[in-house]
Amino acid sequence: MAEPRYETLTVAKLPEPTPHRLYISDIAINHIIDGRLHVIDGDGLKYLGMIATGYAGNATLSLDRKEVYVATTYYSRLARGERSDVVDIHDAQTLEHKGEIAIPARHAQALPYKGLNRPSSDGRWLFVQNATPASSVTVVDLKARKFAAEIPTPGCWIVIPSQTDGSRFATLCGDGTLQGIALNDNGSLKSRIRSARFFHPDEDPVFVQADNIGDRHFFVSYKGQVHAADLSGEEPKVEAPWPLASGAEARKGWRPGGYQLLAVHRKSGRLFVAMHAGGGEGSHKNPAREIWVFDLEKKKRVAKLPGHNAIAIAVSQTDQPKLFAIDGMNMGLATFDAGDKPRFLKRMEQIGEAATLLELH
Repeated sequence: MAEPRYETLTVAKLPEPTPHRLYISDIAINHIIDGRLHVIDGDGLKYLGMIATGYAGNATLSLDRKEVYVATTYYSRLARGERSDVVDIHDAQTLEHKGEIAIPARHAQALPYKGLNRPSSDGRWLFVQNATPASSVTVVDLKARKFAAEIPTPGCWIVIPSQTDGSRFATLCGDGTLQGIALNDNGSLKSRIRSARFFHPDEDPVFVQADNIGDRHFFVSYKGQVHAADLSGEEPKVEAPWPLASGAEARKGWRPGGYQLLAVHRKSGRLFVAMHAGGGEGSHKNPAREIWVFDLEKKKRVAKLPGHNAIAIAVSQTDQPKLFAIDGMNMGLATFDAGDKPRFLKRMEQIGEAATLLELH
């Protein structure tokens, strides 16, 4: 009888991150206590590793891209028992767990969205969206590695950090305004001020997701209007909207949809939006039939891409950018050349179970 062959277990080090390394948040809704952050090589479309994100964890990268922060919940009896909320800290190179910061047990147990967990533009603070269901924002001092403050934000949702001042962020409010919030040096509330009303929440609400060029932040509405807001000052300043679709396209129901439905390439000033046809009331989460590409300066569409059922998109900020899209129907990953002549490149199948958020290194 032949001798049995024994496998030797090994642990390999990850290659150095590239601008196209992807961090894909997956709430794993069928076993929600066991969420994951999938780490994928966006050039070779290879699976690199995974970070456990607990119960409805929301992950983001540090400003210097050296750490991953996961705001999450653990229960003493796995699915019940005493609740404990923390910010888990992982090394972005090795994915190893480095520590945790205890936070109030209020973090939003929601599908991963970009604005639920964000670092400040100077890297000092981490802003974590809370829901009890009353909304508030936990402020974490990343330098001191401790909870700093909780700021009530009634009627408002999501965190949009100012890129001009690390002690400021904005939040989107249900009355059609943005609320600008400034912090004291200890992280407590210093001041708050609202913008002018820039959308009608009943007639045409905006998606909470935004992307930016500097401190000019872009939103799209359910019916396809592009809104921009300047967060460089204490009071958010809003601009007049413009449409994504022509009159004929709007009559055919072309609308934006998804969970992370827009992305901006800053150097080229191009906006990418996931679009579906036949839209109407309740279609705002529909996967994309097409991805439309716009010149933000000219407010003009310059290209269309196949949609690949996209529910979440992100674009790299490289000179030769790539666009990445999560296929919400099949949980695949589609990649595109996002340069002067946008085109589909290739796909990776079965990246996860219920992924809704992409972040690039």
